[in-house]
Amino acid sequence: MDALNRTLVEKAGHDFGFEYTVSETTTSLALGSARHPLHAEIELISDGIFQLGFHNAKDLLIDELQRDFVISNATVACPSIEALASVLKRASALAHSLPNQVEQDFDSVVAKEVEKIPSSLRGTEVERLVRQRVGQDSYRRAMLEYWGGACAVSAVAIPEMLRASHAVPWSECETDGQRLDVFNGFLLTANLDALFDRYLISFDKAGYLLVSNVIAEKERDSLGLGSQTRLRWLTAQHEAYLELHRARLRVN
Repeated sequence: MDALNRTLVEKAGHDFGFEYTVSETTTSLALGSARHPLHAEIELISDGIFQLGFHNAKDLLIDELQRDFVISNATVACPSIEALASVLKRASALAHSLPNQVEQDFDSVVAKEVEKIPSSLRGTEVERLVRQRVGQDSYRRAMLEYWGGACAVSAVAIPEMLRASHAVPWSECETDGQRLDVFNGFLLTANLDALFDRYLISFDKAGYLLVSNVIAEKERDSLGLGSQTRLRWLTAQHEAYLELHRARLRVN
């Protein structure tokens, strides 16, 4: 790999979630990050054409990548540096947002925040509130990364309008892992979040919108709750949480 291609690859990595070089050969580079354990292994096939593979990748991450990219033998062919950057960006977001990386990051941040609390207040309501604040911030960041910064239904990409909704509420989760699991809910615009949070809408197994009969037909039209409204995607990992949410969809 010549100096120009090496520089372009390293810049793409730095800009999109792989900020340092792990190793290199005459034809390839391996990039890593302090934020997640995933390594991107990039080989120059010919001028401007790259092959991208991953080390330390969870099966779930590869499955998620296949939604947006063609993967063969665990590698992605990238016909340009722009294409390479696009895959790196998505892979980094998934590596940082998928279980259990979020929980590990949460534990690290909480430990630092708890150290700032006077010892007399540790284990009290003050510490609980700190854990909740850090956890909710971590969950929102992870959901923004997982959904590419856009609503899971409408694809609206205005961060100020987006809420990280839980299918199983924070207070009812048995573990921090469940609270921070990006599959325990959806990134929704504020109006959809309010309805989802109050069990006035949910989603079926195919991702189509379910609407409580509490909401009248004319109100559904005004709220944009059409019969063909559906999630941009839905995974098997969502279903365990979503099944519990559907069971609480309000009737009358």
